[in-house]
Amino acid sequence: MGEERMQDKQVALVTGANQGIGLQIAKDLASHGFTVLVGSRNLERGEAAAETIIGDAHALQLDVTDGSSITAAAERIRKEFGRLDVLINNAAISNTSMKPGMSIEEYAKSTRPSNVSLEEVRTVWETNVFGVLAVYQAMLPLLREAPHARIVNVSSGVGSLTANSDPNFPYRSIFSPVYPASKTALNAMTVAMAIELEPTGIKVNAVSPGYTKTNLNNYSGTETVEEGAAEAVRVALLGPDGPTGAFTHAKLGTIPW
Repeated sequence: MGEERMQDKQVALVTGANQGIGLQIAKDLASHGFTVLVGSRNLERGEAAAETIIGDAHALQLDVTDGSSITAAAERIRKEFGRLDVLINNAAISNTSMKPGMSIEEYAKSTRPSNVSLEEVRTVWETNVFGVLAVYQAMLPLLREAPHARIVNVSSGVGSLTANSDPNFPYRSIFSPVYPASKTALNAMTVAMAIELEPTGIKVNAVSPGYTKTNLNNYSGTETVEEGAAEAVRVALLGPDGPTGAFTHAKLGTIPW
């Protein structure tokens, strides 16, 4: 009986769900009756996070930069659940070289195109861009098994080329090849995925959580994690006639690419 009931529930995978916005998205989806898979590089942290979720939550070891970890995760989902209804690509890192006590401005100066460490760019893009593409490729067969699958890529307004081309955009001075440009690239992946999947009815959208208080920015954000998770959850819950290939924010609405 329990096994059959499980199959009736929609299954959602959230990457990087052991803390921050990812964990809040997982909690919100569980409260909407989803079976939630808490993707976490470190299984113990994922298990600890899953225990804080009210509802049906399972930790899943998933390092988006490790092909064998991604393959094993997809195999486990197929064996235990048979399909995936929602994929939330949330796992991201902001930098690898910001020293404790360093201001955002100081860090921005050290990551200009003229002096940025290519190693830093590669490491951040490995998680934020290539990791998303790798997870997409592994999970797509499972998403195709669901009647109305959705993919949500957690991006950021700091990646908007249109916004950064406006001299009045407040975050323009921090646009760099590291985190902001990784989100620009993620937006490009989102459009490419949406175009590929248009004939299938699988929806692919990007969302911006806003500047949220999380470990990613040393908790310097202005929005709560609940506010940061809201748009990803809203888009994950959209029906089959919802949009695809959109980039949105809870309060600002549509964000220009």
